[in-house]
Amino acid sequence: MKLTHLRDVVAVADRGSLRAAARHLGIAQPAITRSIREIERELGVALFERRARGVVMTPLGEVFLRRALAMQNELRLAREEMDQLQGKTTGRVSIALSTVPHLALLPRALQPFRARFPDVFLQVAEGLFPSVEPALKDGSIDFYVGPLTEQPLDKRLAVEILFENTRVILGRKGHPMAGAKSLKDLADARWITTAVTLNSGAELGPIFQSHGLPHPRIEMQAPSALTMIMAAAHSDLLMMLPEQWLTFPAMRELLQPFGVKEPLPAPAIGIVWRARLPLTPAAEFLCDMLRRASEHHVAARTRAAKRLLSATPVIPDPYR
Repeated sequence: MKLTHLRDVVAVADRGSLRAAARHLGIAQPAITRSIREIERELGVALFERRARGVVMTPLGEVFLRRALAMQNELRLAREEMDQLQGKTTGRVSIALSTVPHLALLPRALQPFRARFPDVFLQVAEGLFPSVEPALKDGSIDFYVGPLTEQPLDKRLAVEILFENTRVILGRKGHPMAGAKSLKDLADARWITTAVTLNSGAELGPIFQSHGLPHPRIEMQAPSALTMIMAAAHSDLLMMLPEQWLTFPAMRELLQPFGVKEPLPAPAIGIVWRARLPLTPAAEFLCDMLRRASEHHVAARTRAAKRLLSATPVIPDPYR
């Protein structure tokens, strides 16, 4: 098996036909046809099913493609690691972030990363762990930062918790329930929600149930926080989001937090990467910058909490 075989399989799978793959690679179509036949003969399986308008991968072809992509990514990472260890600042770093690190961590980490590695191409995807786990495993994503699933991670992945998190309830300015001090005051509210993790104790329904309250009336489910924000800003729907959204300028203009007394826990924010393979120097540097940004974020939250406590008037106990 040659590296050109892997290259050709990936190209055909990506382009959907032998002709398009040959054009993309700049080689003659008979050459790529011969390459695919050679690898299929060596493996003893058909990787592609020929159709009138191109090819599609067989089930076994899909399995091999995952391995081929992983091997290609490892070779790319090896080359970039060697270059960066010799002082070069080129290469690529690909990461996946949820909305929380986008808001709280990336702004502080980006400038020092760009200063240290000015020529590295940075690819940032937005998503949650279940959707990016396959890309983490095959090396096409270097690491993920965001909320974690409640299920144990695959042993091929390592995890580091950055900080515990909490949420806030938000509604439009002038909302008729804006003066609510407890979840009980919101028993008749209407909600918009989106799931972060399945069956999580931090989700809206379980939080109400844990305080002996009926399940909240959910009238809308949205695929993203942006949809939730726009819907809540132009209706009486309420929503619950990580507290980091309070730092987003557009949020402060459209919505206001509800100061309920009950804690509103959110999944912890962590970093996930492949356990047995090192990050490239550029990816490791960005990871370190996000760790430092996390420390700054936690310190800022602690200072804000202390200021809030010091500003709270102490009511004397008449029985003392």
